[in-house]
Amino acid sequence: MKIGIAYLRGRSETGGFIDFAVFNADARSGGAGDRADVLQDLTERARAAGLTIQKSALAFNENGRITFYGTPDLVEYLSNNGVPAWTHYLTL
Repeated sequence: MKIGIAYLRGRSETGGFIDFAVFNADARSGGAGDRADVLQDLTERARAAGLTIQKSALAFNENGRITFYGTPDLVEYLSNNGVPAWTHYLTL
């Protein structure tokens, strides 16, 4: 299975920079606990592949619309700005 990752660096509200990742994935069950597990697993795998990640989120289609799950301020940012283009891929 190939998972798309949008790996980006943006300016934080405090003026510094933040590295974040958005994964094109969802948990099979769609439950919050399972989504948290999937997000943690993918974040750890991406870090092991050399990416520096301070915040992360999942992006997935739910009932015909793009939905985000993850760090609340990143989810808010993505909700306002949309899904970035995939820049990397993880093969599971």
